[in-house]
Amino acid sequence: MVKNLHIYSDKNINIDKQLIHKLVNRLKGILNFEVSSLIINFIHAEMIHEINYRYLKHDFTTDIITFNYSGNHKILDGELFISKEDCLFNAKKFRVPLIEEYLRLVIHGILHLLNYDDQNKIDKLVMKRLENKFVKICKNELLNGTN
Repeated sequence: MVKNLHIYSDKNINIDKQLIHKLVNRLKGILNFEVSSLIINFIHAEMIHEINYRYLKHDFTTDIITFNYSGNHKILDGELFISKEDCLFNAKKFRVPLIEEYLRLVIHGILHLLNYDDQNKIDKLVMKRLENKFVKICKNELLNGTN
């Protein structure tokens, strides 16, 4: 288990916390980072909408919001907020299992903490390719038990 990793979920959101620990541990090995403190919150869309508006001035829901509290991109100190409803919407839209979409969003958030960005077309493409690569690796290892 990863020290200093805390996973919280709102009522009625079931998440396999052990799987998320394994995912973060695997990503640590692949991407060569350490965790000072990482909090992953699985919340409802209303809450992420409120956070998005309050801190980013965006008046809409989103699937994930990432906060880097230290600015360090090798020793992570941050927090991820992941919306259950937006995750479910994405899973249906892209026809993938819900747990796979959760994995993708955690990977996406960690990439942001590692200083990857998706604000322009090229950066978004780079980030999406990395997400796809890590989802494939981690999904096979963590969900299917293969290498």
